[in-house]
Amino acid sequence: MTLVLQKSSLTLEAAWRIADAAIAKAEQDGHKISVAVVDREGAPLALLRMDGVPAPIAEFALDKAYTAAVTGAATKDFFTHMDSSPALRLGLVSRSRLLVWGGGVPARLDGELVGGVGVSGGPEDDDIACAEHALTSVLGI
Repeated sequence: MTLVLQKSSLTLEAAWRIADAAIAKAEQDGHKISVAVVDREGAPLALLRMDGVPAPIAEFALDKAYTAAVTGAATKDFFTHMDSSPALRLGLVSRSRLLVWGGGVPARLDGELVGGVGVSGGPEDDDIACAEHALTSVLGI
């Protein structure tokens, strides 16, 4: 009988590298964003806001990262799941920090959930592209 769970999580170094990769992608594409990286429990590891990005955008990025990490689903996909059930939709509306705008992506390594990244500030598809690019370039997924 197993009495203790072992859970892997992103390190601080990985979080900074992921955040830097997202910023680099946004700069390359001509967007200004904020990026947040959280551990598997949704606790913040890194939060960056490009010059000129309004402060609330950073909060959106953090909420997207949190949502992706704690649900294990991309925020855009989580909306579809949530919208499929009135009871789920009503229950989750009252939960703070869950955000279903695209740009939150779970971080997985060897199939195990290890954290989440959230990008906000650009068009939804560009936020998603920045988050996915950052994870791919750092974790190879």
